[in-house]
Amino acid sequence: MCRLCNPKAPQVPCPTRRDVLKASAVGAAATLTGLGASQAQAASHAQAAVPQGTGEPGRRVLIKGGTVLSMDNTVGNYATGDVLVEGSRIVEIGANIDAGDAAVIDASGKIVMPGFIDTHHHQFETALRSQLANGILINDGRPANEQNYYDTILQKFSMVYRPEDVYINELFGGIAQLDAGVTTVMDVSQIHHSPEHSDAAIEGLRDAGRRGVFGYFEGWGDRAQYPADARRIKEQYFSSDDQLLTMVMGGEIYLPGWEAAWEIGRDLDLPIALHVVGTFGMRDTFDQLARDGMFGPDNIFIHMTGMSDLAWQAAADAGSHVSLAVPIEMHMRHGLPPIQKCLDLGISTSLSTDVECTMTADFFTQMRGLITLQRMWVNEAALLGAEDYPALMQCIDAIRHATMGGAEGLGLADKVGSLTPGKEADIILLDAEAINVAPLNNAPGAVVTLMERTNVDTVMVAGRIAKWQGKLLGFDVPRLRSELEASRDYLFEAAGIERDLFA
Repeated sequence: MCRLCNPKAPQVPCPTRRDVLKASAVGAAATLTGLGASQAQAASHAQAAVPQGTGEPGRRVLIKGGTVLSMDNTVGNYATGDVLVEGSRIVEIGANIDAGDAAVIDASGKIVMPGFIDTHHHQFETALRSQLANGILINDGRPANEQNYYDTILQKFSMVYRPEDVYINELFGGIAQLDAGVTTVMDVSQIHHSPEHSDAAIEGLRDAGRRGVFGYFEGWGDRAQYPADARRIKEQYFSSDDQLLTMVMGGEIYLPGWEAAWEIGRDLDLPIALHVVGTFGMRDTFDQLARDGMFGPDNIFIHMTGMSDLAWQAAADAGSHVSLAVPIEMHMRHGLPPIQKCLDLGISTSLSTDVECTMTADFFTQMRGLITLQRMWVNEAALLGAEDYPALMQCIDAIRHATMGGAEGLGLADKVGSLTPGKEADIILLDAEAINVAPLNNAPGAVVTLMERTNVDTVMVAGRIAKWQGKLLGFDVPRLRSELEASRDYLFEAAGIERDLFA
């Protein structure tokens, strides 16, 4: 019985699509074909060593002897420490825990820390990875802007998506981030052309097996039911708080009818997320919302570039959250990432990957983009002789934005974001003995300045092991990749766009 069909697991109903895509024992064995005998034996041994039943009620697992980076000041950090998990939750953290008959995971040489939390990722675009590598956000009338996100991705590619395209893009994008240690995502799925498209997006999120926040944003066409279908979606899929998936309402103020989306979202007690970008000409509308007292702690403002001091202060006063996608904001002409503005105003801030059609969705890139840009501005001020300038961001600060910051923004701070007894066990083990990191001298520094996705050794979501010793579990990745490639081929043909590998 698969984990999604386990009647004890706090999940939404069983999938309708994954059955034909799920990895089988034959598929798993096939992945060993072509390896040398010793490699195959080692891989087989590692697979056999996976603790069984993780995440199930009463199952105890002791993560032992790692460098524990808790992200909780009340818990502290341990140069060598243990984390005890029972079922889906963390029950104890300490220097040397006696856990009796618990299964033991040897974490020596590993950094043990909370999983990364991505507060803004357009997963339906996974098949379009790198297609817009040289593009910018919109055609603003300046030269060489014909290939831009709004016209190319949203108004051409997205228009031809079928529900099956939505599903495989969502699923593959989800497991790819899970492999990179991102245990929670807010999926900004601007693909709600019909109720079937919405259902497919939710199924893809669910079947990836990680914590997901379904962002119900816009769609186009005669069958689009946004925003009214939010009521049906919430009742059908999100009626319980005891599951991995939750919901956020999209409320883009640059689109007609946004007022209804905000009203429905607040009536359903959902957070309201929106892109706030100066180049979209929304500054005046945003200022008016600020004057009208429309901001609240339920708002997630994505990018927040080019906004007035009035709007910034209103967002800070209201306890709103800001999600930054620093590499994308620099690359695609969103405007200067407002890192220092968030810090100066004390606004809760998280990191997000945005669009893989332009930039990678791993969180090491996000943390490095954040910290290097902030330090560049501060260092330049110092070099120019300024007497008063902000403090340099520290590596531990970047990690906080990548973990607890995201949990705060998504309303999940009581569940995830830190290694805290009582919280859900969303935990990653990062290889600190790998050739690009060893020897370990500073744990936060190693995570932020040295590591990348290959250092993600083991991933746990709600106590369940999803990646073990470098291998993603439960998915036939080659088969899923072929499904994604088939979707890619259809999308290019249907959109009438040539796939040029050297454009």
